[in-house]
Amino acid sequence: MSESGEARVIPGNNESVHKKEKSKIGKSSELPKLRLSTLFAMTFGFFGVNMAFSLQSSQLGRIFQTIGADPNKLGFFFILPPLAGMIIQPIIGKYSDRTWNRFGRRMPYLLLGAPAAAIVLVLLPNAGSFGFGYASFAALCFGAIATLFMDLTSNVCMQPFRMIIGDMVNENQKDLAWSWQQSFSNLGGVLATMIPFVLTVLGISNTAPKGEVPLTVKIAFYVAAVVLLASSALTILKVREYDPETYAKYHNIDLASQQKKAPSLVQLLKNAPSTFWETSIVQFFSWFAILYLWTYSTGAISLNVWHTSDPSSAGYQAAGNWYGVLTCIMSVAAVLWGILVQARTKPNTRKFWYSLGLSTGAIGYFMIYFIHNKWVMIIPFCLIGIAYLAINTQPFSLLTEALNGQHEGSYLGLFNCSICLPQICASVASFWIFPLVGHSMPAMFLVGGISLLLAAISVKFVHSKFKK
Repeated sequence: MSESGEARVIPGNNESVHKKEKSKIGKSSELPKLRLSTLFAMTFGFFGVNMAFSLQSSQLGRIFQTIGADPNKLGFFFILPPLAGMIIQPIIGKYSDRTWNRFGRRMPYLLLGAPAAAIVLVLLPNAGSFGFGYASFAALCFGAIATLFMDLTSNVCMQPFRMIIGDMVNENQKDLAWSWQQSFSNLGGVLATMIPFVLTVLGISNTAPKGEVPLTVKIAFYVAAVVLLASSALTILKVREYDPETYAKYHNIDLASQQKKAPSLVQLLKNAPSTFWETSIVQFFSWFAILYLWTYSTGAISLNVWHTSDPSSAGYQAAGNWYGVLTCIMSVAAVLWGILVQARTKPNTRKFWYSLGLSTGAIGYFMIYFIHNKWVMIIPFCLIGIAYLAINTQPFSLLTEALNGQHEGSYLGLFNCSICLPQICASVASFWIFPLVGHSMPAMFLVGGISLLLAAISVKFVHSKFKK
């Protein structure tokens, strides 16, 4: 801790610094104000993690349609990633709450997850390149399994970054930390989604033999694997988490009770604060809509702008690249909104900005259905970017303010089910909704817009201890 009482992120073992930390903790049991450099070290790793998730969200529908998946069955492939998240994140949260070793509390899981995620990133875009055949069961199964493992490993990487904010950041800096983390996340998404477009401009072929993914997309996944490893390594080397005694004092936790046998996840759910359930309802409607953005964007843009639904056509692949550009623009809009607006908000205004962001996104969804010009399509994606930032920041601020520092990793892991379950429900519901709207991918955005409006209304019923 510095002379001002500020905690530092310390690389390596430094016993003298930690003794100094412990000697000063007795003066205050509240989490200290962190330096901006400390917040940077804690949040930058999301840059690499979200390259993986951005490629998954922006290119997964394109990959599966390219290797021969039926558009009416795309929802099946989008069930696997959230299912993986529902399983792995609560487990990571529960066990990392009690993992204290020389590498830290949360970081050991990142140390294992990052290399595994990089391997899967290399395998996934090659689902159609192993001679399985176009639309073959083997090719689709390989792609589905690779997708499942990609989400498993990416979730193992993601969860430690979220948990250390709850562990180490005080309430006055929490909105800033979440905004920074999401801003780095969006910048990683910018890089990931722009790569196929830029490579095409540079002359690399954006088409491939039937059933194979274009080289531009493969290279994007390879670059993401390298960046994920590098950014995760930076965080692992620079972040030193609090030891059990320091953590307990900062969070006003009795150390003896912390060392007792941890309650089961079911017991934790029974004792969860009301904010956990109230925010989960908002999350359900939010992520129900986001799943349709990921699933149907390329097809909707291809049909509305390029007037084709043939995955092997140049127009469809051009739409896939343009969706990457729009995702980039969406990320930039989110970064700017986070820096200029949300990072400056106070705890007692979280609900207002949360609801406003969701309503803005709903307008963007409705606009996509009516737009047939690729340049005008930029406007709704900017609006969706604002919503995406709110969805990925405000729920965590509202939840962690309601927790007392105990079992925080477990609750954040369980809370991830409020992200994953609505995606599974949306995927299953798409088998009924998609035919109901005339097999129209643009019409699925009307469904998503309605869902975001319901999410915005639900924010009103979330309890916050910071009342305006």
